[in-house]
Amino acid sequence: MEAALVFNSAVALAIAFLLGHLYKTVWLKCETMRRRLRMQGIKGPPPSILYGNLPEMQKIQANAAKPSSTSLASDIVAHDYTSTLFPYFEQWRKEYGPIYTYSTGMRQHMYVNQPELVKEMNQSISLDLGKPSYVTKRLAPMLGNGLLRSNGHCWAQQRKIVAPEFFMDKVKGMVGIMVESTQPLLRKWQDYVEAEDGVNADIRVDEDLREVSADVISRASFGSSNLRGKEIFAKLRSLQKAISNQSFLFGATNFAGRFLAMKKHDNIGNLEKEIESLIWDTVKEREQQCAGASSSSSSDLMQLILEGAVKDQSLGKDSSKRFIVDNCKNIYFAGHESTAVAASWCLMLLALHPEWQNHIRTELTKVCGDSLPDADSLPHLKTVNGN
Repeated sequence: MEAALVFNSAVALAIAFLLGHLYKTVWLKCETMRRRLRMQGIKGPPPSILYGNLPEMQKIQANAAKPSSTSLASDIVAHDYTSTLFPYFEQWRKEYGPIYTYSTGMRQHMYVNQPELVKEMNQSISLDLGKPSYVTKRLAPMLGNGLLRSNGHCWAQQRKIVAPEFFMDKVKGMVGIMVESTQPLLRKWQDYVEAEDGVNADIRVDEDLREVSADVISRASFGSSNLRGKEIFAKLRSLQKAISNQSFLFGATNFAGRFLAMKKHDNIGNLEKEIESLIWDTVKEREQQCAGASSSSSSDLMQLILEGAVKDQSLGKDSSKRFIVDNCKNIYFAGHESTAVAASWCLMLLALHPEWQNHIRTELTKVCGDSLPDADSLPHLKTVNGN
């Protein structure tokens, strides 16, 4: 009897200690941060202890009326897609102003919708600013510890090596590759139109633009090995889809959800290993091809990054390998997706404003004549450059 009482007392004490520890490390820490922000005039929706504002976010999302095609088009024209995709952000912005704080479980976030402040933050050179760990942890298989995921001195070191390869004199050499990759796509779209007897044809441009941007990156990064680059891209796309199935904001918050998520872990791990092996095989192949080269004037991006990593004395052999593999993945992931999305938006806006199409066509004819644009003609295209 006494042993049972002692055991029950020990269990009760352990539970009390655990609850006290959770309260101190989870709730009290976040509440202290929120209190400091409130003293600066930054408020936000009150969170629950375990789930933060997740229940409210899910409720607002569920109650948001599905927009009709007309209202969706109006939102796109006005560039106000956030109220459709993230109705809770819009509701809280109206209630708490352009800067407020909210939480998702044990994570505290700050929403900033002031362009000048965002610009100032982006121009800050402080190494104290960086990417949140909950985001970088999930993207680790996709980005490794490359430029897009690293923080602090590691980020600064990688940027010092990678940034010079994107200076204007280096990028100019890639314009011809971009034009060469785009021409087959234009012919493909022209065939679609001709198949409809020259009238309007419905074309889904998003996937086509992803393929073009991937082709450009493959050619610019891997040169003569661009076929292997396309294989790397295909596997990266599969890895991206596997990772994106888990929402950053509405991720697993209970043990059952986490258990189900573990089923995808093996597939993600296998894809990660295959991608890294393909990239490193390409690097070794490139080292052999360029062993006797004396000039890097026609070097592709992979070779330039390889040379930069070799010249940096602070990187050891293993670190150099990790640096090259991770940043090749970063260039692929960041380059193809952002370029394809930007091009899709550009085409949509031009379709909505045909008068700008006429301005650009007139300017292209004046500057390029019957020739295709090149690196020398691009600075003279004032309308395209937004001047």
